[in-house]
Amino acid sequence: MPNAARTGSLKDPEIADLFFKEDPEKLFSDLREIGHGSFGAVYFARDVRTLEVVAIKKMSYSGKQSNEKWQDIIKEVKFLQRIKHPNSIEYKGCYLREHTAWLVMEYCLGSICLSSERPLQTKFFLPTVHKKPLQEMEIAAITHGALQGLAYLHSHNMIHRDIKAGNILLTEPGQVKLADFGSASIASPANSFVGTPYWMAPEVILAMDEGQYDGKVDIWSLGITCIELAERKPPLFNMNAMSALYHIAQNENPTLTDYFRNFVDSCLQKLPHDRPNSEELLKHAFVQRERPDSVLIDLIQRTKDAVRELDNLQYRKMKKILFQEAHNGPAAEVPDDEEEVEHSVGRTGTVNSVGSNQSIPSMSISASSQSSSVNSLPDATDDNKSEVDLMEKDQTIIPNSSMIHIKPSYQEETEAQKQPTEPQSPPAQTPRRQYRNREHFATIRTASLVTRQIQEHEQDSEVREQMSGYKRMRRQHQKHLLALENKLKGEMDEHRLKLDKELENQRNSFAAEMDKLIKKHQCTMEKDTFANDEKKFLQHIQSQQKKELNSFLESQKREYKLRKEQLKEELNENQSTPKKEKQEWLSKQKEKFQHFQAEEEANLLRRQRQYLELECRRFKRRILIARHNVEQDLMREELNKRQTQKDLEHAMLLRHHESVQELEFRHLSNIQKMRAEQIRLQHQTELTNQLEYNKRRERELRRKHVMEVRQQPKSLKSKELQIKKQFQDACKTQTRQYKALRNQLLESIPKPEHKTMLKRLKEEQTRKLAILAEQYDHTINNMLSTQALRLDEAQEAECQVLRMQLQQELELLNAYQSKIKMQTDAQQEQERKELEQRVSLRRALLETKIEEEMLTLQNERTERIRSLLERQAREIEAFDSESMRLGFSNMVLANISPEGLSHSFPGAPASWIPHQHHSDGSQGTQWGSSTGSGAGHHYHSSQGGAQAQQGWGQAIPGGGLPPWGHSPSGPLGAMPKSSMGMRNSPQALRRTTSAGRTEQGMSRSTSITSQISNGSHLSYT
Repeated sequence: MPNAARTGSLKDPEIADLFFKEDPEKLFSDLREIGHGSFGAVYFARDVRTLEVVAIKKMSYSGKQSNEKWQDIIKEVKFLQRIKHPNSIEYKGCYLREHTAWLVMEYCLGSICLSSERPLQTKFFLPTVHKKPLQEMEIAAITHGALQGLAYLHSHNMIHRDIKAGNILLTEPGQVKLADFGSASIASPANSFVGTPYWMAPEVILAMDEGQYDGKVDIWSLGITCIELAERKPPLFNMNAMSALYHIAQNENPTLTDYFRNFVDSCLQKLPHDRPNSEELLKHAFVQRERPDSVLIDLIQRTKDAVRELDNLQYRKMKKILFQEAHNGPAAEVPDDEEEVEHSVGRTGTVNSVGSNQSIPSMSISASSQSSSVNSLPDATDDNKSEVDLMEKDQTIIPNSSMIHIKPSYQEETEAQKQPTEPQSPPAQTPRRQYRNREHFATIRTASLVTRQIQEHEQDSEVREQMSGYKRMRRQHQKHLLALENKLKGEMDEHRLKLDKELENQRNSFAAEMDKLIKKHQCTMEKDTFANDEKKFLQHIQSQQKKELNSFLESQKREYKLRKEQLKEELNENQSTPKKEKQEWLSKQKEKFQHFQAEEEANLLRRQRQYLELECRRFKRRILIARHNVEQDLMREELNKRQTQKDLEHAMLLRHHESVQELEFRHLSNIQKMRAEQIRLQHQTELTNQLEYNKRRERELRRKHVMEVRQQPKSLKSKELQIKKQFQDACKTQTRQYKALRNQLLESIPKPEHKTMLKRLKEEQTRKLAILAEQYDHTINNMLSTQALRLDEAQEAECQVLRMQLQQELELLNAYQSKIKMQTDAQQEQERKELEQRVSLRRALLETKIEEEMLTLQNERTERIRSLLERQAREIEAFDSESMRLGFSNMVLANISPEGLSHSFPGAPASWIPHQHHSDGSQGTQWGSSTGSGAGHHYHSSQGGAQAQQGWGQAIPGGGLPPWGHSPSGPLGAMPKSSMGMRNSPQALRRTTSAGRTEQGMSRSTSITSQISNGSHLSYT
């Protein structure tokens, strides 16, 4: 619903289009108040443009709750503009004037509550038009028309929400009309607390606590209306309205009569889904059974006759009073004026007052349930006289239905002059025939009804204000609770968004860190340090071999000289040998020695070449293993980083879960506190209203008793006059008997005895009259005492009955409130349990998700380790195969030579120095420490090479890392000359390999998969 900037503002074009711009006072004339309610008043009026009779509901939107009144007016106008159906009141327009909305609608005779029993406006029984309920056939006809209107509303997803007899109108042709759309809802389903208490459906009363309702609430109200028409009042009508709400919501269905039990029982199903809709009820046998077409017209005519009789009775009472005043006072012209009034009444059948003109429905106690309940008047038979002339005669605007205005004398003369010419008036005056005189429009309202209605509206303003305040409080509670829920929902959404943003930031940070680490690892692996190291190693060995060769050549030279000198000494010692032979032998020895030295030099060069090739191959293998170690270290770092990040992410998720859980419990506590406070205020208001209702009932009963006490003297006087008349008659009878006896005795006895006889008769008569006077006094005293005692006893009994009834209602109210409180506590406990279950389920799902992610991470870790080890094993195997093809033994390549262990080349980086494990079976740090099996992860040479255990980066205990290269003395420096050739040959190198070291060789027959399957790879340091 649009909210204007201020109440009554038409700046919004959508709101401005709802109202006509003309001045309603210039468009409508002959306004007379015909009804009153909490919204304002209903007037009979005539449209000066079309001469059509209309009904105008004036609704003020000033004073208290002005904005609420304005919104109700806008809602009702919008609703009336949208509906158009033969069984719904016809909307003609709406005007604004001086903070008052003039809602113009068609005019009709009145509501069915007036035609049946009483205007259900107050708690007390009012005089009725008919003395018995409507016939079942009449109720069926009314129900059929109402159902057709409801079916139209429900088919357009609209709800009336205030169906009752006072809001169902009748036109003169017998058409049933639905009225009072001030409580209607344009959308279905709805959840507002609106309507009239005794007709409310249970789901409307419980809507704010248990959810929404739909058009079937009108079906319940229609069932209550059927009971109202049949029993002259709805169920629980003798109970306080607020207490009745609890009974409707929680008690069993009302007890039904046998008139139409099946139909009403269908309407009064407690559960909405068991209740039929309006389309289904239109097919019910109660509505579809055969009935005369004129049943409603006959009802209307019967009601109009009853209204006329009641109005004539009131007129005769007034006429008697006026005649008494004429006899007792100087106002001698009053009877003549009254004769004119009587003449008018005789023609129209109604008193010339507003009371008999229009019927409005009983108003809902709430301001939100306002209605107009008026329909345009159908054309009736025109009188022969000109109605315009009659309008000219009566210039008096009657403001109150209880007043009877006397026409001035000049109007009587004018009327007397015009009356003889009325029969000759031409009936063809079409405009004048359309103009219906207010004294001739049909009605089913008595003259005193509107007066009583206005008086009751003034007297019952406190009751209406209580119920209006109660409904306003319920709506405010619903509004505040909804606002709190929306606020807490926004707070929860904001909190979740904050947590999601924090988690997303952490994930982005982790992703950036991981990308940075991966790039760092890529840069580390892409550095071409292996080729440089190999060149340095090659240069180092070549320099060592060059030094060794130079040393060898110098040694050969020295040996050659020494050998030459030894040979010379041997030749010198042997003098017998000829010199020529000596020279030849010396030459031969020199040649042999030179040949031997040449062979030794060649052998040395061959051994150096073989040693260089072997050491280069060994170095390449060590570099390959070192690269594998670095890859393992980098992968270990990456996997550990991922594991740490995942742990931190899971810790944050658990922390977020705890934070959301704490906020949810706090929100639930706030909502439950507000609900409990609202229920406390509601129960306090209901209890206060019940106590005020009790006081009001007791006050009204006391007022009634005071009135009875005041009326008692009149009653006693009338009874005393009656007794006095009886005794007067007795005295007259005795006197007549005395005279007859005296005459008889005078005739029968002698004259001298007449005096004595007369004296005796006189004494007898005096004695009897004295006895009669004593009886008279005794009767009067007995009557006075008896009447006073009866009055006191009756009043006391009535007070006792009222006190018991009010106490019972109060106890029932307390019991229902306690029941509601217990149900609320149980509901809150159930809500807490459901929240705990949701939180537990969410925690279990989160833990399951964490476990799944951890398992996925471990599987990924295992797969990456497996693939890395398999790739490295394939590379080692390919390298060893290439070495075998080149003629190198894998055992020699896999084991580091003593020279390699004791020598290093200058500038060799420590990061590429391979790890060397002990040969005693001890193992270094593996991919992961295994506490269960104690076995490490190894990969083996397929050619039976030595064991190459690679750990996750920890050095072997006490051994350190073996350097590359040779000792300063060189690999041949420590060897004896006689064995140098043997030791430096490849065959000798193979043979000198110890058997103990060969036992350390690892066979490739064990697959990589079997090495990983023991599960120790899942752990990390």
